[in-house]
Amino acid sequence: MGLTARIRTRDGWAVSHAVVTVTDMTGTQVLRAEADPEGAVRDGTELAPGAYTVIVTAVGYAPAASSALVTASGRAEVGTVTLARQGGAELPPPGPWTIDPAHSSVAAVAQHLGISSVHGRFTEFGGTIEIAPDDITKSRVEAVIRAASVDTGNGMRDTHLRSGDFLDVERHPEITYRSTGLTQAGPDRWTVHGELAMHGVVRPVDLDLAYLGTGADPWGGTRAAFRATTELHREDFAMNYNQVLQAGIAAIGTTLRIELDVQAVQGESLPTA
Repeated sequence: MGLTARIRTRDGWAVSHAVVTVTDMTGTQVLRAEADPEGAVRDGTELAPGAYTVIVTAVGYAPAASSALVTASGRAEVGTVTLARQGGAELPPPGPWTIDPAHSSVAAVAQHLGISSVHGRFTEFGGTIEIAPDDITKSRVEAVIRAASVDTGNGMRDTHLRSGDFLDVERHPEITYRSTGLTQAGPDRWTVHGELAMHGVVRPVDLDLAYLGTGADPWGGTRAAFRATTELHREDFAMNYNQVLQAGIAAIGTTLRIELDVQAVQGESLPTA
């Protein structure tokens, strides 16, 4: 096997239409191979030992280049190559953006019995993003989640989560997040500072945000993609219920890991098509 590689997006998806080109130190192309539907490249062309340049391209993504050293075996193992969306290091165009719930997710993970995880999500939410034109750190985001839309795949557990022991959705039907500032943490990474209101309590919460890029959609619009994570502690929001089992192990962990995958459509409304 001459060349092996895996082509992935920043959030781990295969790039099935990627093309890998290998050139020698004189700039002469010695190999060209296409990725399969799983984003894998396997080409049996045997390469002479030496140093090569590997260039990975795909429509809609910024090219990636790296060096590869071929050993006496004639193999070049490039490993995983991560491609960024074209424009991924740039910022989304300024102005209003609307979060598309149909192509976004709000998920939470809690430890269960000290040995595994319970995965949940909220199915009803919406929000807006305002990208500031001159100073990106003045951009704003607001989101509203329907607390009763919590879904962990277990009806009895979901009913308990909606009760006064946890979310108390009758008294506090909405969970809201409003940003208060933005700090750059890298070329395409940001820290969003904001306030989360949940269960009648308002606390400062920072989101670790990755900007995944901007692209056209099939409906003639422009979309931007983001991934954000944070950790919450239930006691910070007056949700102190727990069942302690033998050996002092809590049935449900007190720390929640929040994972947000967001697609936003440019403009003040979602497409009607």
